[in-house]
Amino acid sequence: MITDGSSRCVDASPRSGVDFIQVREPGLTARALAGVVRKLIAGGGPRILVNDRADVAIACGAAGVHLRDNSVAPHLIRRIAPPGFLITVACHDEAAVSRAADEGADYAVLAPIFAPLSKPLSRPPLGLDALCAITARARLPVIALGGITQENAELCVQAGAAGVAGITIFRSGHRR
Repeated sequence: MITDGSSRCVDASPRSGVDFIQVREPGLTARALAGVVRKLIAGGGPRILVNDRADVAIACGAAGVHLRDNSVAPHLIRRIAPPGFLITVACHDEAAVSRAADEGADYAVLAPIFAPLSKPLSRPPLGLDALCAITARARLPVIALGGITQENAELCVQAGAAGVAGITIFRSGHRR
């Protein structure tokens, strides 16, 4: 589950089957973001990943960080992170997935698989055939993102994804 940048999802109790909450709140200051992260950790439940702010994630004791595709290399974060700290990396093609593996990421988050439901389309959707081809050659688990719905989530897993991520799919009552 990924928060939607408006803090609306942060207070919602996640649905069953959610392993991680990725806190993506770019409008918050570091102090405010740390407050949200600490609150979620204190509430128990899914493990918390902080979007592109390894400093906040480490300081608050989060499970890990999700890095944008142009962020610092995962192996550099490993130097200062505690043991077991998870690092996921946003990827948009096979070369980026390979680079994420080379640089020490734990997971690649590949997007968009389908047209996103929560934001404007910024790049062409990869589709299930590309997801299948990329996961077949990937050296780390790949999480599918972008336009994920209840109806197509299983198709992503069948295509080789280790799981799915999203914003809209985890909002209560969403069926598309």
